[in-house]
Amino acid sequence: MNPTKMKEVLTKLEQQTPRFKPSVTGHLVRVVGLMLEAKGCQAAIGDMCRIETPTQKFLAEVIGFDNDLLFLMPIGDVHGVLPGAKVLPLAEKQEIEVGPELLGRILDGNAQPLDGAGPLGTSHRIPRLSQHVNPLNRRKIDEPLDVGVRSINTLLTVGKGQRLGLFARSGVGKSVLLGMMTKGTEADVVVVCLVGERGREVKEFIEESLGDEGLQRSVVVTSPADTSPLMRIRSCETATFIAEYFRDQGLNVLLLMDSLTRYSQAQREVALAAGEPPATKGYPPSVFARLPRLIERTGQGIDYQGSITAFYTILVEGEIEHDPIADAAKAILDGHILLSRELAETGVYPAIDLEASISRLLPMVTTTQHQEDARSFRQLYSIYQRNRDLIGIGAYVSGSDRKIDHAIDMHPHLLQFLTQGMNDVIDIRESTRLLAAMAQQCRAGMP
Repeated sequence: MNPTKMKEVLTKLEQQTPRFKPSVTGHLVRVVGLMLEAKGCQAAIGDMCRIETPTQKFLAEVIGFDNDLLFLMPIGDVHGVLPGAKVLPLAEKQEIEVGPELLGRILDGNAQPLDGAGPLGTSHRIPRLSQHVNPLNRRKIDEPLDVGVRSINTLLTVGKGQRLGLFARSGVGKSVLLGMMTKGTEADVVVVCLVGERGREVKEFIEESLGDEGLQRSVVVTSPADTSPLMRIRSCETATFIAEYFRDQGLNVLLLMDSLTRYSQAQREVALAAGEPPATKGYPPSVFARLPRLIERTGQGIDYQGSITAFYTILVEGEIEHDPIADAAKAILDGHILLSRELAETGVYPAIDLEASISRLLPMVTTTQHQEDARSFRQLYSIYQRNRDLIGIGAYVSGSDRKIDHAIDMHPHLLQFLTQGMNDVIDIRESTRLLAAMAQQCRAGMP
């Protein structure tokens, strides 16, 4: 990228000043559930305060106010807090450390190391302030991103700067698929955000799904389920800040966020504690306002920048249309991939439900021939799925329909194409070549 432009961006970020000067020390007057209430000091929404007791100190963020009453949400454990504890608004800017030194590191929601590998030693600090990108200044998405997964590279081709949802129930290989993409992608940097996971799952993902090879060019930001809701929210924002930093240096970034559902649940906890009324199935309106604000920060950059290609996992227990977060995310994102429990139970991994999945930008990043090959594959696969029940119970008589006969003959080969080992990496060129050969066989037997 242009070094002069990059220097201007960093200088502008580093020179931003605080939004206000804090007043004198206040004190806690009430604690209700997760919410702390303080009087005697002034602070703006989003500012940090330090709560001091005779035995400990901890941080809290201002999330609301009522006249002279401040509503604070603690970041850490508040065990031992006392009535009248001191509340000191902090004057310093909220910043995170960024730089190539982050690669291979595991951080918490405040961008502090969790891996015991010592200080980060980064060269830059940037404020925790989201930078709005004028949509008219973004570059067009017209180039595919290789993710190393054959079925996605060919049938759900992803463009550099695209945002997709990975809709999945528990136990269908979601984490394994994310690990496969970290190992096989051609992106320069991978940023992984694990929010609300069980502590055991975090370590398993890093050691088994991600592995040493994947970790070397990745930054992992995590806040397990036992952390505060504010820390879980900050993890998603920190991961996005880090991805934005690398994008601003002209690099292509792959952002994997697991999961958008737990981010929304954490925001719901904060909003309800602040007194915001629930609107849709227990979710306050602010949850749906923050989703696009988080997602729209990713995507293509401007002329001298790189891109952030993002995959957001969404946990689904029932129908997508009945889940407010899944339904809202589906409308915001540039495509969705649904993982099927039925396919997973038959041993097909990654268990992508091809009929229910779509990449809206596939026509923009692939050739006409590629699109025709993908259409032939999908058509034959769909013919079998529509007649699966008749075939399964033996009600279909061979020879009744040539298309169905061909679909039955080709179905094992189609499933084999969709199946890939978790340690296998198949680049986009090889994937496209295999799709062309498969599509030729699909068309050969059609009447």
